[in-house]
Amino acid sequence: MAVSKIATGPAAAGHAEKTERIRSGGSRWKTIAYHLLVGGLALVMLYPILWLVSSSLKPNGEIFASAYSLLPSRIAWENYATGWAGFAGNTFATFFRNSLFIVTVSTIGAVASSALVAYAFARIPFWGKSLWFGCLMMTMMLPHDVTIIPQYVMFAKLGWLSSFKPVIVPQFFAVPFFVFLIMQFIRTIPGELDEAAKIDGCSKYGIFFRIIVPLITPALITATIFSFYWRWDDFINPLLYLNKPELYPVSLALKLFLDGESLNNWGGMFAMATLSLVPIVVVFLFFQRYIVEGISTSGLKG
Repeated sequence: MAVSKIATGPAAAGHAEKTERIRSGGSRWKTIAYHLLVGGLALVMLYPILWLVSSSLKPNGEIFASAYSLLPSRIAWENYATGWAGFAGNTFATFFRNSLFIVTVSTIGAVASSALVAYAFARIPFWGKSLWFGCLMMTMMLPHDVTIIPQYVMFAKLGWLSSFKPVIVPQFFAVPFFVFLIMQFIRTIPGELDEAAKIDGCSKYGIFFRIIVPLITPALITATIFSFYWRWDDFINPLLYLNKPELYPVSLALKLFLDGESLNNWGGMFAMATLSLVPIVVVFLFFQRYIVEGISTSGLKG
């Protein structure tokens, strides 16, 4: 009967080294292909932003004449000067100030009210709790277009038109998405902490501010980031309720560059649009790690 021989010595070592080389070479090519694919997708996604920045530095007549080129024939810094000058005596500093005011107050109201509502649904028993939570979640399914006319009529009867109230006050009545996000985070926190706080004499508000809030900080920061993005990019609500140019936020002021009866200032518009991205990029760079951490609803850390 034949007995198979196991290769040993230098021949076996050479064969193993060759096999390892083939494997490492295949893994290296897979890594290169993966990075090329991801880099290509990143370039496709970043191209509109690169085009915007490039167009903000081109002379007005060159923007669409050489639309496919990202390199301007000369850098037209005057686009930023003419864009910042604004309209009707209102510089873009006024529009940026309006945006920051709306975003800051709205975000504080949305996050604070949503956290309180989420705490009530997650920890406090009350009659019809499931029913009211279901109603709250159903509002997430309503398109914004359905509520525009009723809200406009209501705010008109209250005399709130041409003021910041219609775009700020509704945020103080909780945002359903934030309520759901924060509530899921609170549910991961052990209820024993609440019981221990009650024994120490804490009220429901004491438990919320001393126990719950410090543990849901990632969820609160995530809600803050989303609220900042949504309010900063909001266009339709300011368009409906803010009828005076001195009240315009940046999102609404950008449309003033397009005048159908005269020459459009594309360079100034793209310059101010580029500047309007700066707060969003800064917020993302500083708080990006909290987005994943907040959505993961990991609760307590060991």
